[in-house]
Amino acid sequence: MAILPIVTYDDSVLREKTEPVIENSDSLQTLIDDMFETMYNSNGVGLAAPQVGELIQLFVMDADAITDELEEVNLGPMVFINPEIIELSGDEVKMEEGCLSIPDVRDDVKRPLNVKIRYLDRNFNEQENEFSGWISRIIQHEYDHLEGILFLDYLSAFKKRLHRSALKKIDKGEIEAEYPLAPKKARHNL
Repeated sequence: MAILPIVTYDDSVLREKTEPVIENSDSLQTLIDDMFETMYNSNGVGLAAPQVGELIQLFVMDADAITDELEEVNLGPMVFINPEIIELSGDEVKMEEGCLSIPDVRDDVKRPLNVKIRYLDRNFNEQENEFSGWISRIIQHEYDHLEGILFLDYLSAFKKRLHRSALKKIDKGEIEAEYPLAPKKARHNL
């Protein structure tokens, strides 16, 4: 397994829509392993393929670090291939979010409490599940990456201005993260 560099918010790859995964392959399974390794190394709870330069419909997550603290259900590592959100429901809840592609920037984002999603698991078995709480939030956040959406897009113009200096530092490559960051336009070929 390898730790992959993470693409930062200012790279256009994070604004592009992703393509469906057509088939299971050794290279896909290696990418999944590498994404988990990268996520754990970065102390993240989710990671989408565009964040490592791959424009495919894939994200991984492991919310156990958060759900342990909140005494919610632990689901362990999960893989979502070609996910499709079927329904968002429940009250919109405001919680603080951050993103490995936007180091040192965190802010409150409102999202629906529940998500119903259909996806292929790591073995290409179709799954359809409903999740709530933090797990739902992580799924919605990572799904947004597959649509070219960042959590910053949910912030008001005023809130975005508050983060302007930190974002400029990221853009200039002046930000330091405890994990490797990719140069702009970094892409792997799957």
